[in-house]
Amino acid sequence: MSKLPTKPDILDWIAANPTLTSKRDIAKAFGIKGAARIDLKRLLKELEHEGHLEKRKKTYRDPDRLPPVSVLQMKAPDANGDLFAQPLEWHGEGVEPTVLFVPRATDPALGEGDRILARLQVVHEADHNYEARLIRRIGASPRKVVGIFRKDAEGGRILPIDKGADKEWIVGPDATHGAKDGELVEAEQAGPRATRMGLPKARIVLRLGDPSEPKAVSLIAIHQHGIPDDFPPDVLEEADSKKPAGLSGRTDLRDMPLVTIDPADARDHDDACFAEPDDDPKNEGGHIIWVAIADVAYYVTPGSKLDREAKTRGNSSYFPDRVVPMLPDRLSGDLCSLHEGVPRACIAVRMVVDAEGNKKSHRFVRGLMRSPASLTYQEVQAAFDGEPNDKTGPLLDPVIKPLFAAYGALKAARERRQPLDLELPERKVVLSDEGKVTSVNFVERLDAHKLIEEFMILANVAAAETLIAKKTPLLFRVHEEPPADKLESLRDTADAAGLTLAKGQVLKTAHLNKLLHDAAGKDEAELINIATLRSMTQAYYSPKNFGHFGLALQNYAHFTSPIRRYSDLIVHRGLITAHGWGDDGLSEQEIERLEQIGQHISDTERRSMMAERDTNDRYLAAYLSDRIGAEFGGRISGIAKFGVFVKLDETGADGLVPIRNLGNEYFHFDRDAGTLMGADTGIVIGLGQRVRVRLTDAAPVTGGIGLEILELEDAELPQGRGTGRPSRGRRPGSRGKPGGPPRRKEAKAKRKDAKVKRKVTRQRATKR
Repeated sequence: MSKLPTKPDILDWIAANPTLTSKRDIAKAFGIKGAARIDLKRLLKELEHEGHLEKRKKTYRDPDRLPPVSVLQMKAPDANGDLFAQPLEWHGEGVEPTVLFVPRATDPALGEGDRILARLQVVHEADHNYEARLIRRIGASPRKVVGIFRKDAEGGRILPIDKGADKEWIVGPDATHGAKDGELVEAEQAGPRATRMGLPKARIVLRLGDPSEPKAVSLIAIHQHGIPDDFPPDVLEEADSKKPAGLSGRTDLRDMPLVTIDPADARDHDDACFAEPDDDPKNEGGHIIWVAIADVAYYVTPGSKLDREAKTRGNSSYFPDRVVPMLPDRLSGDLCSLHEGVPRACIAVRMVVDAEGNKKSHRFVRGLMRSPASLTYQEVQAAFDGEPNDKTGPLLDPVIKPLFAAYGALKAARERRQPLDLELPERKVVLSDEGKVTSVNFVERLDAHKLIEEFMILANVAAAETLIAKKTPLLFRVHEEPPADKLESLRDTADAAGLTLAKGQVLKTAHLNKLLHDAAGKDEAELINIATLRSMTQAYYSPKNFGHFGLALQNYAHFTSPIRRYSDLIVHRGLITAHGWGDDGLSEQEIERLEQIGQHISDTERRSMMAERDTNDRYLAAYLSDRIGAEFGGRISGIAKFGVFVKLDETGADGLVPIRNLGNEYFHFDRDAGTLMGADTGIVIGLGQRVRVRLTDAAPVTGGIGLEILELEDAELPQGRGTGRPSRGRRPGSRGKPGGPPRRKEAKAKRKDAKVKRKVTRQRATKR
């Protein structure tokens, strides 16, 4: 009898061969003949009943993956001019995949609503996980839009709230759904894509309320990105029925001073730590570090209503005014939160490190703890710096100083390991009680933050190593090294700044850190940091271990935040299974679906990142809306064929300088070099250049910020030879004598030299 494939083998083959999915095709692919076909039929039936496959006529397909050839529907261009598409045959349980359309020069122009047949490739980027290439255009279908309804005598119009959308929609008097003027609505296309007036018609299908209400900004992003923000009644009922865990079957850690250290506004506390000197004479100068994490798996069991809802959400989403949690508050804010002075179930790891910070051993326990104190980063740092308060004073010698001593050893180990060391300051939007932006502040980065970060990284490594050693399936946190084309672009940027990135050898984070160190203190420092960040791939979750490039670690899994990340809950269940702690570990169904679960929660993570970014953009636009005409310093953070993006120093907001505002000349866009070059003046505008800009527009509803460049690198922006109002640009040589004026010839020569240089660089890379 032929050997039957495993269920994951079948799913992988179906995903890779979407046109050959009949039972006969599958049997042929795996060499299954005779009576073995009956067993294959049974396997396919099981996969169908478990929800892995759906049967269509006589073929099967995996609903949680997009096939390599799919039908897509085009969306409107985003603020960067990128075209994203919606898969029309997505049947998975998780968040719908994000697909970026990558056009070729010969492709026809595509518009919103166009349907295409495309070939897909899986990628791991910050804002998408598939890239599509056109096979052929096959039609168009209705689109949906979210916007502000403006009522008039003939019905009204909808003003889209998407930053990249500038097209209004007409709503007939019989299609308003009772919406009021100024109300936020969801509508769908009605009739052809455009009328004789050039605007499409829409029919309102849902009224979403007043967009000007306090704290409505995050609600817009939540709705736009499809983030579930209400728990079903049966999920809440299940959460409310849970009772606190007892000591039975657990290690008693209640006398250990495991303290939580979190931001001052934290509502849940899912990690606690403790450190002490190691009294083993064989480990002189070493430390024992304990990290205890809330035992969420005890309350959220596989296949339960809570589990299904948590998996659907994938993670918690954080906004300036609210948190959309992965778990109901009964768990996230109560039973699974390591509150001060109350017993709480946990999974803890005891790690022994030597004086140089190298981990010598570790072991996990399932325990019951009671934290003596819930501390903030600021008060822990102040206590260590000599200013303890009533709460931290008694803990300074027995708890806080040993924590920093252990951190000192881990810090030394980190410096030897050389993880990627980017300097990108984080900003925080601060709101009043009414939901109005009061300030945009830099987030202070203390040693107390770094201490917790290093402890959590070490615990994550220990979790991955334990599950590998015990041969228990898990989800790794994967961060692959940068692709060759992005590295070459980073090298070009470094060369232009007079710096060097090593090549001709296996790239390590140490090489990137040297580049960042060489740039530190120079005008190009921010440019190099931004360019390095953009060269990175997006981290994701996978049952296959490809290592974590950014952290310079081979074995890494998320273990420390199961309240807010489903990935960590999977790792907790793996530890329960590996140690035989109970029947609430990994289920067989979860083990078989780990790849799909990893893909899904990677998607929900991207969804949350995009929603959080959109929300911050809208809040920043609201903050700046009463400062139209004001001047700001900034740095060019992006170049596109339609304009220049500038990051403002004061707030970190990104604004757009449309190309029509750059001057009276045509600008050549060089995608490879990431520059715009003036045809008349020869001026080159590129990433990282310092600018002074004037704020021309700020739209809180869309988050769009419009700018005008006043100075480039401390000099006035030179103007081209055109006259009158600036336009989007003219073709060089369109007026005057053949070949244009001398400055145009010089610009042409510069472009030719740059093109030759890039060609030589590519040829050398090919020879290598």
